[in-house]
Amino acid sequence: MTNKIKMTTPIVEMDGDEMTRVIWQKVKDELICPFVELKTLYFDLGLKNREKTRDKVTFDAAEAAKKLGVAVKCATITPNEERVTEYMLSELWPSPNITIRACLDGTVFRAPISIKGIDPYVKSWKSPIIIARHAYGDIYKNVEAKAEPGDKAYLLIEGGGREVKIPIHSFDGEGMVQGIHNTRSSIVSFAKSCFAYSLDLGKDLWFSAKDTISRKYDRAFRDVFSEVYESEYKEKFKEKGINYFYTLIDDAVARVVRSEGGFVWALKNYDGDVMSDMIAAASGDLAMMTSVLVSPDGVYEYEAAHGTVQRHYYNYLKGLPTTTNPAATIYAWAGGLKKRGELDGLTPLGDFGEKLERAVAETFESGFMPKGLCLISSLGEKTALGPWELIEKIKERLVNTI
Repeated sequence: MTNKIKMTTPIVEMDGDEMTRVIWQKVKDELICPFVELKTLYFDLGLKNREKTRDKVTFDAAEAAKKLGVAVKCATITPNEERVTEYMLSELWPSPNITIRACLDGTVFRAPISIKGIDPYVKSWKSPIIIARHAYGDIYKNVEAKAEPGDKAYLLIEGGGREVKIPIHSFDGEGMVQGIHNTRSSIVSFAKSCFAYSLDLGKDLWFSAKDTISRKYDRAFRDVFSEVYESEYKEKFKEKGINYFYTLIDDAVARVVRSEGGFVWALKNYDGDVMSDMIAAASGDLAMMTSVLVSPDGVYEYEAAHGTVQRHYYNYLKGLPTTTNPAATIYAWAGGLKKRGELDGLTPLGDFGEKLERAVAETFESGFMPKGLCLISSLGEKTALGPWELIEKIKERLVNTI
């Protein structure tokens, strides 16, 4: 195209690993760069470059996101022992997502991509359930140790001339100990992000934890949410005609599967990790889930909610066809472009992001979709296509709207 949409401020681009890295480049080449004079500040968060830079690149990317306000991120590998051997790593580098979330002190909001013909497994759900996941602490920042027979474990807190030493367990046999933490400031940021996001969407906010068992850790979350709601958001929610609701997580799960959906469900870090996959799978497909990290000071980082699709990548390297669904990656780019357009006052850029999302949805709704969606779609006429053919179909539809 000769009349490409011009950008004024770059987006932070965080490249990733394996099959999603390949699709990432294809999406840029076919669905964005022909229509937009794309400006990005590029960071390679692929595992090889994280090893080369000793993970400095991840922190640099997070700092750049703070400055520019909008980032898009490809899926990345969180290495295990097998990956250490495969990639000849000097150490087990942490998850880039955890590092970035901690740097931005953000909350992750995940929502299913709803399209006609993909019906939720929970038949009562009429609207998507949006997961708001706290992105700091819990087991993702834990410390662990093995215990031997005869060992005693304590929770020890020192500071300000005081010492608190609480027995955890006396081990008769082998065991293990885990310590997790959180901070009040991070919980406050989480609560404010959730209330603000729900208010912006005009949707009820649910929060659930297990404060009957975790009477200090989980109770702190419940108390902070209540304080923030009463002091800052109660009247705003009332004016908007929406509600805030707290319940225990086991009760929340039972209520969720009986609900009509259409609300924001706030969860602690680990709970959100689990329940976002449950919502995605129950809504149709794990690859049909958007994810945006929102910081308290208004930084937005968009990504696909799924992983690097390792098995498909190995088939791709062998020249074999793959069935990878590119939708979530495309939506990540679309979300970043829409937000950049909104912040910079560039209506054409925001409109383009909307058109890109519609092109994906309409392509799938017309019967052209990945194999995984074909297997669960209620449409009569369906054709399973690989990622490259799907991107071409999406591009054809996008061209007709511009």
